[in-house]
Amino acid sequence: MVVATALALAGLGSLPARANNLPSLGGDVEPWRVDVYYENDTRFRGKDKSGDRVGLSKFRNTLQVEADKKVGDGWAVRGILRGTWDGVYRLNEDEYGKDAGSKTAADVRIPNTAGPVAQSVGLFGPPSPVHVHYGATVPFGGGVGFTVVDVIQAGAGLPNLGGPGGGPGVNKFIDPNYGNLATPPAVYGSGAGLQLLGERWNRTGSGVAFAVPVRPCDKDKRGCRDFGGYGDKKLSELEAPEFNDRADFIRELYAKKTFDLADGGNFFLKLGRQQVVWGRTDLFRVLDVINPVDYSRNNIYDELQDIRIPMWIAQGEWRMGGSGSMQERNLQVVWNFDKFRPNNLGQCGSPNVILDAGCFFRGMANLWDHGGTVANFAGFSAPGTPAPVDGVWFATNFGPNQIGIRKVHLPEWSLANTQLGMKFEGVTQGGLNFSVNALTYRSQLPSLRSINQVAINPFTGAHGNTSPFSGPAQGIPTTNLIAFDVYFPRVNLIGGSMDFQSETLGAAFRLEGALTEGEEFTNTARPRLYSENKVFRSVIGVDRPTFIPFINPNRTTLISAQLFYQHIFDHELKSMPGGKVGMPDWENNYIGTLLIKGFVMNDRVSPTLILARDFKAHAWAIAPSVEWSLTDDLKLTFGANVKNRDNQSRWEFDDCRSCNPYAPYTMYTSGAGTQGFAPGSFGLSGIEPLGRFRAGPIGAAWKENELYVTLKYKF
Repeated sequence: MVVATALALAGLGSLPARANNLPSLGGDVEPWRVDVYYENDTRFRGKDKSGDRVGLSKFRNTLQVEADKKVGDGWAVRGILRGTWDGVYRLNEDEYGKDAGSKTAADVRIPNTAGPVAQSVGLFGPPSPVHVHYGATVPFGGGVGFTVVDVIQAGAGLPNLGGPGGGPGVNKFIDPNYGNLATPPAVYGSGAGLQLLGERWNRTGSGVAFAVPVRPCDKDKRGCRDFGGYGDKKLSELEAPEFNDRADFIRELYAKKTFDLADGGNFFLKLGRQQVVWGRTDLFRVLDVINPVDYSRNNIYDELQDIRIPMWIAQGEWRMGGSGSMQERNLQVVWNFDKFRPNNLGQCGSPNVILDAGCFFRGMANLWDHGGTVANFAGFSAPGTPAPVDGVWFATNFGPNQIGIRKVHLPEWSLANTQLGMKFEGVTQGGLNFSVNALTYRSQLPSLRSINQVAINPFTGAHGNTSPFSGPAQGIPTTNLIAFDVYFPRVNLIGGSMDFQSETLGAAFRLEGALTEGEEFTNTARPRLYSENKVFRSVIGVDRPTFIPFINPNRTTLISAQLFYQHIFDHELKSMPGGKVGMPDWENNYIGTLLIKGFVMNDRVSPTLILARDFKAHAWAIAPSVEWSLTDDLKLTFGANVKNRDNQSRWEFDDCRSCNPYAPYTMYTSGAGTQGFAPGSFGLSGIEPLGRFRAGPIGAAWKENELYVTLKYKF
């Protein structure tokens, strides 16, 4: 299908004469105007945090056809078709294809900080297979399981915890395959095709982590879920992403017309698959949230026009003309009647997974379906006593349906699930352009809500604390449990924008601001581990053409700076004995960008430097490039994308090991006291999983440094 469609696209624009022979769609007003583009984008990465040299990270070939035609009676039609094939999944299959990830379970080393301490005190007695738990790391499937937990429960006097007599033997943890540690427990599946969560960008240390499947979903189905256009893709869908059940190879296909009105104004109508651009700034999406974005294409570094996901939209604009105080007045209504789509955050195992979120999602889905080994989870303490919050921990083998992501609730199509926006835009007599915007839409980012009572208590085998073996905690509602369903809540937005010129400064200023209500954020201080918060976002941008003699004494160089600000209202963050508890997202966040773009050799060569700094994450990026137009039709771009950060410890946050859903088994103690039977976090922290929200898209990709060359040809 991909090859046939690509040939069809190529044939559509191979010769101008052929374009003239396309059907007129109801009127031979003028011939079709067709442009055909081919682009090859090739990228290479160096070593990631694990020390692995990645190599080829992109070999993307794109064929794009843009066609326009006036069809009579004032109507015009425009279409953009795009087909992509990325060869990286076949040319570098050890990193991103069918052979990605581990070869055996022993290749996936799960941190186990309690192991050496347990060995020093001879915890497991004479030499036996159980001594696998002495290692500072264990293989996938090698965590403590039923046997060890059963001994601990017996030592704690389990029948005396309030349950009936009869003793232990009730826990649902999974034993390692003690007879052959190279083979994981059968329920876990193969030890091949895995990597440790976050290993490409962070160091687990004493925090939690787990193995994540990284092969395409037709090669390894573990953890595959439809998160809204990603997460369940097979190899052919990853390498040719536009050819899917949403027909994404149709980038745009719409009809438009301007109707004259009796009062001298006019009404503009645009109907079809399209992008609606509300923003005035680059990179940051404050108002520009009507179309979701495909971050799997190149993280945040491609132009928005290339990564917005077009939707089926009806757009009407009443152009009222001028008034006493205004040069122009327009009222626009936008109805996105397409089936809901979230942002594409990238499938785990592909080159671009923003925030490494897709890997967290896939790993958590795999934990729910099959169980798995979680690093540093079970505190080391005497049986029947709470573990110290500053102690050491055993890697732990969980069973299915205990922790993880159970289900993704993607909104089905209905009138209530469509999205509606309105914008008033004007130009004052003084030349100030402004807009006032309102939009109701579904969040394009997922929200994880704890399902609590639904999951199996691994200590008792019952749901929640319903078993008598829950002891004194029997009947206490289970909360703060790291088992989730995924939702996309309704969000309402109001905001505005403006831009104006300053002749005195020789600069143009661009501003945007928006207030939303309905967004949901991770919050470990809440029983369901999320909260709903209002958010204010704003961007100010300044553009100034400036003579820089050493670049070009005869031509101005563009300097463009932007500052993004985000404030979360009613932000929750408190200190507990183990660390910070609450919302990992920064209450106030600032990101700045600076672009310097020069023009030399009669504008045939354009050197560009882009700098970005995430001030709260203490992360930065620098992207130098040179664009060279060899001819009017052939363009080459050479560049690099380099990122770095200050210190990982700044990103560490409550990982909910100490959220205490199943007292007395999950209680912690410190010099400040001991957790009671009611759930709630003590703040035990690590880089995974919530550190990604503090690191941001720059920090979480700090080891994805690239060199690239792009060739673009217009036929």
